[in-house]
Amino acid sequence: MIDISHKRTSLRYAKAGGKLFAGPEVIERVKNKSVPKGDVAEVARSAGIQAAKRTSEWIVFCHSLPLDWVEVSMEYEPDGLRFTAEVRTVWKTGLEMEAITAVQAALMNAYDMLKPLQVDMELGEIKLLEKRGGKSDYSDEFSSSLKTGLLIVSTDKKSGKRKDSAGQIIREKLEGQPVDLVVDENLQEDRTTLRQRIEELTGDGGLELLFLCGGTGLGDNDFVPEILKEFKGREIPGMEEAMRDHGIAQTPFGMLSRQKAVLINSTLVIALPGSSGGARESLDALFPGVLHVFHQRNPDR
Repeated sequence: MIDISHKRTSLRYAKAGGKLFAGPEVIERVKNKSVPKGDVAEVARSAGIQAAKRTSEWIVFCHSLPLDWVEVSMEYEPDGLRFTAEVRTVWKTGLEMEAITAVQAALMNAYDMLKPLQVDMELGEIKLLEKRGGKSDYSDEFSSSLKTGLLIVSTDKKSGKRKDSAGQIIREKLEGQPVDLVVDENLQEDRTTLRQRIEELTGDGGLELLFLCGGTGLGDNDFVPEILKEFKGREIPGMEEAMRDHGIAQTPFGMLSRQKAVLINSTLVIALPGSSGGARESLDALFPGVLHVFHQRNPDR
C-alpha cells in the first residue's frame, strides 16, 4: 500500500457509471417489477452500496475508507440499464475504486437477476465519470515561478557541527512546486543578523515567498516568532493552525512548535521547525493551499 499518513484530509467525491445491455422485453420486465428474483433496481442499489464499503477487501492496494455517503441509481435506456454510483467522504485519498466497484457490483447483481430472461446480455461502458478532492483540485498555475528564499537559522548547522536534514527536506519538497529558490542561506542564531536579512529580502522588489527553518521551539535561542512579530506584518493564523494541527496528529511534540506565517510588505514569510519531521509535516500542511495567497493578491500572477 502507499503510505498516506502524511496527507491531510479533504472532501473527496467520485462518480462512476456502467451499463447492462439487454433487450426491450427484459427492460419492460424490470420496469413493471415482474422479474422472478425481485426488484432489480433496489437489489442492485443495495449491492452497490455494500460493495463500495468493502472495496478494500477485494482491491489489494486500496485503503480502508470511512465512507460518508454512497448512492447507486439506475436509469432505463432503449438498449439496457444504466447504473451510476456516487461516493463521498472526508479523508486522505481518492474514491475512484469505491465508485467503480459499486457500479460493477450493481451490474453483476442485475445480470444475475435477469440472466434467466436473456442469455446474451453484456456488461460494458464501466468507467470513472468524475473525481473531485485532493491536491489536483487546488493546483494553481502561475505565469512564472515564485521568487523564493530559504534561511536556515542554526549556528550549529552553519558551522557544520550539525547536519542540515530539515533544509534538505524543504528543498526536496519545493521541487515540483511553482517556485524558484533564488536565496538559500545558513544564518547563525543572532537576532540582529536575522532581522537585517529579513528586512533585505522583504523590501521593495524582494522575494515573494520566504521560508525560515529553525528557532520556533522553546529553547533560549528560539526567537524567530518574536523577530517576525517586530515587523508588524499581516499575520495568517490559519496557516499556523494548519501546520500545528497536522504536526500534532503525527507526534505530541508538535504542540511545542511555534510556526509563524506573516505577510511582510509583499513577501509571505513562513517560519518552519528546525527538525526534519517538523519541517516535512508543516510543508505537507501548507501545500498546495498556500499558493492561493499569490492569486488572491494578484489574480494575474
